[in-house]
Amino acid sequence: MRAHLVAACIALVAIAGCGGDDDDAAPAATQEPAAAATDLSPIKDYLLDHSSRLAADTEKLSSQADEYYALAKAADFDYQALLNDKRDEVTTLVEDMQKTYIDANPAYEEMEGVVAGVPSLADFDVIIDAGADKSDPENAVPFNVKTPAGKVYEQPGNFFGLIETSLWGTEPKYAAKGVEPDLDDNGKVEFGEAVPDADFLVAAAKDFATNAKELDEAANAWEPNEQDAFTALVVMTPTMSEYFESWKASRFVSGAKSDQSTFVAASRLGDIAGILNGLVLVYDSVEPSVTKASPEQAKQTGSDLKELHEFAVDLREREAAGKKFTAQDADTLGSDAQDRAEAIAGQISQAAGELGIKLET
Repeated sequence: MRAHLVAACIALVAIAGCGGDDDDAAPAATQEPAAAATDLSPIKDYLLDHSSRLAADTEKLSSQADEYYALAKAADFDYQALLNDKRDEVTTLVEDMQKTYIDANPAYEEMEGVVAGVPSLADFDVIIDAGADKSDPENAVPFNVKTPAGKVYEQPGNFFGLIETSLWGTEPKYAAKGVEPDLDDNGKVEFGEAVPDADFLVAAAKDFATNAKELDEAANAWEPNEQDAFTALVVMTPTMSEYFESWKASRFVSGAKSDQSTFVAASRLGDIAGILNGLVLVYDSVEPSVTKASPEQAKQTGSDLKELHEFAVDLREREAAGKKFTAQDADTLGSDAQDRAEAIAGQISQAAGELGIKLET
């Protein structure tokens, strides 16, 4: 999916790069204070705060999966017997793992604008959050999952999707066989009740933690530069339609009619707000440089990006408060957000061109 977005951004950069008007240049006296204010260290600090959180959350999740695996192994992987004997323990572990997953989600989404937007880090986005399974070779993840029993899942999809569908029971091949996941024993299986296949879950959770740790290490080694920062803004800001489309297809909008197995644990509106939160921070760091190209435009672009973020936060909070959005709402809101995002990205790419910053796409 993001490969197509990058291609679109190449065209956007080419168009915007043709712009530029010397009449917009600010007098030297007004540019001088801003020139010394550019500081990219907040971007790395923000990234490290989130990458360390993700590494800790996924390590915790892997430890919880180990406990679940030990319970299942002790029952010789007879999941019905396991529920009969240790239903409360299974329920507590599954619910605890779901909570850990929900904690890990914003830890990643709030830094995704940097991870996915910076070329040297972008492969981690494919592995952790955006990659498809082998049915989509162009966008498939570059790994397999091998379980303790020796079963190999070839290019199964990104780790957030694997763990979510396992813990919420929305992908049958990752669910325990021969048992109804009626955790509260009330005679019916409700949304969120799941008995994952421990053999798969323990392997996927371990590999997830390993890759999250590798991302944290790569984040520590990364030194931010203006090329990376501008690239992240231009590549990741105009991704609104992708997220609103998946939100529309999710249970948060489509309800029980949704056949989407992912994005069931948390609304995509939270992801949108999280990504934009990170991009606002990135722009705040490079705004002094944009000011060199055009002080007035720099201020306007920053204002536009913050307003887009506030727009997403408002939608997230309204939904959390009980507002039910329709598919038509999702289309309208997504179109509005995408138009605004593309305009912002165009402004930033034009500023990059005027500053002689070559964007990596």
